[in-house]
Amino acid sequence: MADHFWLSDAQWAVIEPHIPKVYTGKRRVDDRRVISGIVHRLREGCRWRALPDIYGPYTTVFNRYNRWSKRGLWQRILASLSEAADPPVTAMIDSTSVKAHRSAAGAKGGPRPTP
Repeated sequence: MADHFWLSDAQWAVIEPHIPKVYTGKRRVDDRRVISGIVHRLREGCRWRALPDIYGPYTTVFNRYNRWSKRGLWQRILASLSEAADPPVTAMIDSTSVKAHRSAAGAKGGPRPTP
């Protein structure tokens, strides 16, 4: 279970009001479970089919991610999580960082005099 991601109670309290409440069709898989699966998939970079069964059917996890993306739900959730953070933190989509070359701050010999 240590390899699986689960939302904390505090995170879920911020996210839950944004989740659509109209349900149709078959019995619904728990939203907290599905969102935890979505975050796990995005963190691990695995294929949807490779999601552990603990998050529910991978098709359900993918379909909710896709449907909610089209509705702009993720932007609202990320904004709410960012506002609720104490102290404020920076929200990042991925862990990419860009290293600057040692000469990026200026050319050899320091700054040039302005005319």
